[in-house]
Amino acid sequence: MKLEVHKALEEKMQKTISVLKEELSVIRAGRANPTMLDRVVVDYYGSATPLKQLATVSAPEPRTLIVQPWDMSALNNIEKAIQNADLGFNPTNDGKVIRIVIPQLTEERRKDLLKVVNKTGESAKVALRNERRDANDKLKKMQKDGELTEDDLKKAQDEVQKITDKHIKLVDEMLEKKSKEIMEV
Repeated sequence: MKLEVHKALEEKMQKTISVLKEELSVIRAGRANPTMLDRVVVDYYGSATPLKQLATVSAPEPRTLIVQPWDMSALNNIEKAIQNADLGFNPTNDGKVIRIVIPQLTEERRKDLLKVVNKTGESAKVALRNERRDANDKLKKMQKDGELTEDDLKKAQDEVQKITDKHIKLVDEMLEKKSKEIMEV
C-alpha cells in the first residue's frame, strides 16, 4: 500500500518538473527558440487558435525566428497576435513569412529574467514540498488506521524524503542551466 503513495508522489512531482520545464522554455535567453511563441494565440476565423496549429515556426539563425503560415490569409492575424502577446518582439511581414529578429538582451533585462527564473523555480519547490506533505499525511493516516506499523511509517517517510530530494535537485539543476543560458552574452 505504501508503494502506491510513493508512486503517486513520483507522478505528481514529475508533472511539477514538466510544468517547470515548460515555463522555463518560454523565458527567452537572447537566442531564438521556436518555443518562445508557444503561448501565442491567434484569432483565426473567429476562434482562438494556438500559433503552432496555424504555422511552422523555425529558427534558421541564432537571433531570428521565421513563422511560415499554412494559410496565407492568416498572415496578418498571426502578425497581430505576436505583437499583442507582449513578448518584446517586432515582427516583420514580407507577404509570405513573418520574420522576428530577437533583440539583444541588456544587462538589466538579464537580471530581471534571472529573478523570474528564480521565482519560477521557487514556486516549483513549494509545489514539491506540498506534495511531500500530502504524501506524509496519507502515510500517517495509514498508520493511524493500522495499515502501517511505526517502523514501516518511518521507512515510508524516509522514501518520501528521498523522492523529494531527488526532484528538488532536478529543479536546482534546471535553474542553474537556465541562469547560465541567460547570462551568456
